[in-house]
Amino acid sequence: MKMSKQFPLNALRVFEAAARLMSFTRAGEELGLTQTAVSYQIKLLEDTIGEQLFLRRPRQVSLTEAGERLAPRIAEAFAIMGDALSTLHDASEGTLTIHSTATFASRWLARHLGTFQLENPGIAVRLETSQEMIDFSRSQADIAIRSGKDEWPGLRRHFLMRNHFTPMLSPDLAATIRGVKTPEDILKLRIIDPGDPWWPFWFAAAGVPDVDLSGRPVSRMGAQAFEAAAAIASQGVGILQPEFYADDIALGRLVQPFDILGYDGSDYWLVYPEARRNSKKIRAFRDFMRKTMPTFRD
Repeated sequence: MKMSKQFPLNALRVFEAAARLMSFTRAGEELGLTQTAVSYQIKLLEDTIGEQLFLRRPRQVSLTEAGERLAPRIAEAFAIMGDALSTLHDASEGTLTIHSTATFASRWLARHLGTFQLENPGIAVRLETSQEMIDFSRSQADIAIRSGKDEWPGLRRHFLMRNHFTPMLSPDLAATIRGVKTPEDILKLRIIDPGDPWWPFWFAAAGVPDVDLSGRPVSRMGAQAFEAAAAIASQGVGILQPEFYADDIALGRLVQPFDILGYDGSDYWLVYPEARRNSKKIRAFRDFMRKTMPTFRD
């Protein structure tokens, strides 16, 4: 095949998105194009190289053998171009934008970011928090710390810590029933968020399955850190990640009645786009996390 110097770069970008998403419609949504425009660009690329790249079926497309050969090469090429541009961006923009859940940000990141900046004085840090899972293609964030089950194609992931949980409450609240000695004792107290999906997992691990928490007053606070603050204020029993509240236990603000830990299969991960894996500021933060967090795994 003789490739013209005017080969259709836009069509290659459309092909990369369509091959990755296996959908002309979703590729159009990602690129801001209509499905008709996506189909046109794919046809233009096929005419240019003289090969059919997709098999079109009603409401479904699949790659041909030629498409299967081309797709990883094109994806790698765009990743290299993206990395080259990000390297130039890093030279002129020394701000690392981190997106995190509010709880991880307040209970872990806030305690360590100062050390990171002392070790990397040329990198400013901007921290964003929300419970939403960001789309890197529509966000200014460079990296994110997510709680989930490692199901994010196209992102480089590093395991940070297990996301397990257990009931915690203030000593004063525990004293109102002369201490929490069995898992059933928790049911004698107000539960801060009885609708939290962690509760059934924990009660099952504690040998008390099929506990019915319906009908109890619901108070959704949006972040575990806020539930912990309510628990410290004796407002009820929270279900919390114990590693985040070791200081509160040591100072007597919270008690953890049981060593029993619940687990729903989700963990904390450091993630960022595969194409940005060689960014200097991302590499610096990744190395810092690897050194600082004992449970970090590549």
